[in-house]
Amino acid sequence: MSEPLLKIEGVETYYGKIIALRGVDIYVNKGEIVTLIGANGAGKSTLMMTICGTPQARAGRIVFDGVDITRMPTHEIMRSSIAQSPEGRRIFARMTVMENLQMGAGIAPPEHFEDNLKRVYDLFPVLKERHAQRGGTLSGGEQQMLAIGRALMGEPKLLLLDEPSLGIAPILVRQIFEAIRELNVSQGLTVFLVEQNAFHALRLAHRGYVMVNGNITLTGSGEELLGNEEVRAAYLEGGA
Repeated sequence: MSEPLLKIEGVETYYGKIIALRGVDIYVNKGEIVTLIGANGAGKSTLMMTICGTPQARAGRIVFDGVDITRMPTHEIMRSSIAQSPEGRRIFARMTVMENLQMGAGIAPPEHFEDNLKRVYDLFPVLKERHAQRGGTLSGGEQQMLAIGRALMGEPKLLLLDEPSLGIAPILVRQIFEAIRELNVSQGLTVFLVEQNAFHALRLAHRGYVMVNGNITLTGSGEELLGNEEVRAAYLEGGA
């Protein structure tokens, strides 16, 4: 069996003296969609930031595509073919849609720009319509599409998505999750998804993990976790 594309082993992350991640073990195989669910404050976004090197893990290791990236600076990690669509989208509000996409294309071969732009516009046609519009004037859902599109312009092997449904109208949430599925099916893109919307995330994912207070407490296929009584009570039926 081949090695996972992303392997997280025994990772501990601290903020000062406060431990945020407690020996986290997760793996993501090439071509999978894997989701991490949990309540707000569970440590999900901290894990996503730790993969990207800010903050760095104090213990354990993170291996991407056979290379230990645990101590690498963030800019080197991003150049290793990982792209992130961060929590809160964080697009460049004063730049146009096109300028935002150009920013994401910096690590891909320049001759691939037009092909990558076409893929993004095919996935999110509204971005083509609004190519000259400032990012800050887009709706929340359109900004999320732009954040994902910007990440895709770099031709990543692994796409990290942090809370893509946060603050977005339900109809656009469905559209974005369908786009993620399309990327995985048609292009074989590997996706690691952090998400509070457990229902959408587990329906989409091949496998999932549940995080509570910086610990991984459950793992299984998306279907298994959707049917798990503990998961249903905590995340699918109005529980905390």
